[in-house]
Amino acid sequence: MSADDESPDEETFHPLGESWQDDLEELLDDTEYDTELGMEMGRDAMRVTKGELSEEEFHERYHEDVMAEFGEDERPIARPDDADGEEEGIGSTLLQLADGDESRREMLKKAGAGLGFASLGWGAVDQQEPEPEPAVEDAGEVEDADEGTQWGMTIDLEHCDGCLACVTACNQEHGWDQGANWMYVLAYEDGQVESPDPDSVDVEPGECSQTDAVHEFNYLVRPCQHCTDAPCEKVCPTTARHTRDEGGLVLTDYEVCIGCRYCQVACPYGVNYFQWDDPDTDREELDPERIYDERGRPVSRRAPRGVMSKCVFDPTRQDGNAGEELIGTTACEQACPPNVIQFGDKNNPASDPERYAENPARSRTIINLFTQLPSPNSVESSLEGVDGNLDAVVDAVDELTVGMIALAKGVDLTQEEYEEEPPPGDSLPDKEQTVLDVVTAIEDTGLDLESEEGIREIGLSPDQFEGPTQDVQVASPEEAAYELFEDYVDAPEVEFELLADIGTNPNVTYLGHQPGPEAHQVPGPVSYDEVGLLDKRQNALDDETVGLGFRDA
Repeated sequence: MSADDESPDEETFHPLGESWQDDLEELLDDTEYDTELGMEMGRDAMRVTKGELSEEEFHERYHEDVMAEFGEDERPIARPDDADGEEEGIGSTLLQLADGDESRREMLKKAGAGLGFASLGWGAVDQQEPEPEPAVEDAGEVEDADEGTQWGMTIDLEHCDGCLACVTACNQEHGWDQGANWMYVLAYEDGQVESPDPDSVDVEPGECSQTDAVHEFNYLVRPCQHCTDAPCEKVCPTTARHTRDEGGLVLTDYEVCIGCRYCQVACPYGVNYFQWDDPDTDREELDPERIYDERGRPVSRRAPRGVMSKCVFDPTRQDGNAGEELIGTTACEQACPPNVIQFGDKNNPASDPERYAENPARSRTIINLFTQLPSPNSVESSLEGVDGNLDAVVDAVDELTVGMIALAKGVDLTQEEYEEEPPPGDSLPDKEQTVLDVVTAIEDTGLDLESEEGIREIGLSPDQFEGPTQDVQVASPEEAAYELFEDYVDAPEVEFELLADIGTNPNVTYLGHQPGPEAHQVPGPVSYDEVGLLDKRQNALDDETVGLGFRDA
């Protein structure tokens, strides 16, 4: 390779460790493509995101090798959206073939793409091996990163219950083969925190939300991070792996991917999967409207044979193909019983993920109250003709307590005005409004919760406020409300991104305990077998997997 003379000394470069890197090298050996080129490019793509190598140097270093290996070098220094009209190169050739008489699957068979062994996932998969077949800048400095919509997530690890509903919902939405988990939930221990023996926790998958013991486990939820500066994109010779301008989603065009698997090497997070055989879900079972995005590119649902796939943040939902009501949502978010996954526009401070990250205690309080409070209509009906005093209100409404009224009024006192409108699909504003409607229904009885006397009666007066767990000093009812939220929900105190020091600028923010360098996967309260999925690498979160150098965001 021409890059050899300029490359650093051979070393373990992959954040997931030497064993992971060796496995990747073996996987490339089983393809028709140059293993050494793929490994070197993957290493240097991560050096680009770290700021150790410029985009221009990276492109020039491998240009001749990529041309020799693939016949064309279409690596997307610019976005692939800008090159769709070009008539030359592998990417455009495959797009033309896709529109012609010859099917994508037949073309792949003739080209020999798609052969090899099982893909790796981050503690997720050892896919079953198919039967043998005949061979046929500064880190994180990204221009325009805060312009337009950037879809992303905030995930509250402290309140995850390990039910795996997000994983099953993702599978049902996209139809990926069992074991190729686009969404993954890992229970772990790391020497600082321990998880219980799962045999001591008797829980059915659908009962986790009613079982306190499941919250004693430590979890890490891992979708694709949809990096703002994605190394996987930098190594793709065909522009199949690309960052879409609309929403900043990192996607794979299934009609352009040739299955070289270089993106799998370059991904620091281990989220890519190779479809080595015909998918379990037939193409005829897929709704075409849920495969093609607004550009007409096939980027959603399970991949065809010989193609890479991963979590996609549901681009066809975001484009309105699934209905206007699903814009700004994902299947995993909607399926999560404890609402720990918040999806939305990371560039909008009024969005669910940004609101939640800004004040997890208040957001979690709103979510809990939305579930626990009687409906506004029920409260209004129960309070008809009731005297406007606190005791009478509590006595008249089933399941209503003084503490719940204090929390609800605290939500009212701490409302924040945003210049931006909440994006479509956001649920926190609606949940908050429901809580506020309950407060209004209570106050309509004549109970004055705005007055000093009313504030004092529900325990939010600064001079007499006493938190449930400790005495605190507060200067206003608003400060008292924030303290009450903190004590009520045991909010996460740490915010972090995975591999923040690599400079990929991931668009998933985590709240809660960071797995330490000694973290290793342990069985969770719900096994993958119990929900009809596969988990074949129970020991995958060992030292080489979680020694990731996590740091606070």
